[in-house]
Amino acid sequence: MTDLPQIRPVEPMPVTIEGQDMICLTDPQGYVEEQIMLSPAAFFIATCLDGTHDIEGIQYEFSEVFGGFKPPKEEILNIINSLDEIGFLFTKHFTDIKEQVENTFRSNPIRPALLAGQAYPDKIPELRKFLDAFFLDEQGPGCLERITPGEGRPLRGLIAPHIDFERGGKVYGSAYRKLYESGKPDLVILFGVAHSGAATPFVLTRKHFETPLGILQTDQEAVTQLEKACAWNPYATEIAHKMEHSIEFQALMLAYLYGTDVPIIPILCAFPSGNPGRMKQEEEDISSFLEVCAALANDKKRNVTVIAGADLSHVGKHFGDDIDISEEVIAKVKKHDLADLEQVTAGNAENFFNAVMADGNERHICGLGCIYATLTTLQGHVASGKLLSYDCAPDPVDGIVSFASISLE
Repeated sequence: MTDLPQIRPVEPMPVTIEGQDMICLTDPQGYVEEQIMLSPAAFFIATCLDGTHDIEGIQYEFSEVFGGFKPPKEEILNIINSLDEIGFLFTKHFTDIKEQVENTFRSNPIRPALLAGQAYPDKIPELRKFLDAFFLDEQGPGCLERITPGEGRPLRGLIAPHIDFERGGKVYGSAYRKLYESGKPDLVILFGVAHSGAATPFVLTRKHFETPLGILQTDQEAVTQLEKACAWNPYATEIAHKMEHSIEFQALMLAYLYGTDVPIIPILCAFPSGNPGRMKQEEEDISSFLEVCAALANDKKRNVTVIAGADLSHVGKHFGDDIDISEEVIAKVKKHDLADLEQVTAGNAENFFNAVMADGNERHICGLGCIYATLTTLQGHVASGKLLSYDCAPDPVDGIVSFASISLE
């Protein structure tokens, strides 16, 4: 260990500015909203802030990569200070930022629509036009006015993407059109992915979810029931809800279909964690929690739909794979995805989980936990499942991401 501060988990994104290659760093945990641009050389120095390098060690590593040149100590310290100022290092400065952000988030009864105006329009006319284009009919893009809403029992479950709308819009449309045509739920249990990780298998929040189309109410009584089922503090990492888009996008789609009439139960899934020992220890806790979810889903007094905001495979160099994306790789990913999804349409949670984990989740299926939670919650209550659509889209940083929509009836 050294006395140099360590860099926090950050998301690097290659960009080109005025012909110059740069690395844009953002904070996936949402504590810092600002971005910082680094040259490839400065980014290399940032990656050396891992708790094992001192100044001389960084200079040596740098010289090995960049042809013998050793950056001056002052230059390295300037980069460290810039990272610290923005809050990207584990220092007292970041601790102060973290405390302030968490206190502000904790005191707000509303979970703000973080990505409104970024991932989707924040003005209602533009937003409705944007979402209308996801829903297709015989004449092309359609909207709710041209789709007959169902009056029967709504879908028991739905698997929808959480990828950005630009790449996944049509797959969102196939999912939510099917829900709209089946019937209106009285309550929706929303399972999302805790992309930034969490110390517990599930993360709850009592916050209501803001959308440009109104605020969706979180069912407080149901959250209380789930809270009692937790062998852990379900709010310990509630801050994960702040940045997480996997539930935000589903809340927006529900508001588009039904306004603010349908209450929700937002739940982030943070399992499997990649730690087999932790998963084994948590099996009983996960099972107990999902038993309560199942009881809520099978309420005789109201029609409940369970939705997983889940993407599938993440393959390529962006995700740590030492491979180049080719048509052969894409075909292989699709083949494995569709084989695994047969277990989803069969409603078999354990078979799906085991199929994905047979190779240690080599394809990095981020939606594994929330799809498993959805199927387990509905175990024994799904007569048939149907794959509505499947797609595989390029990742902007050398990779591919797959996603699908599935109805569970």
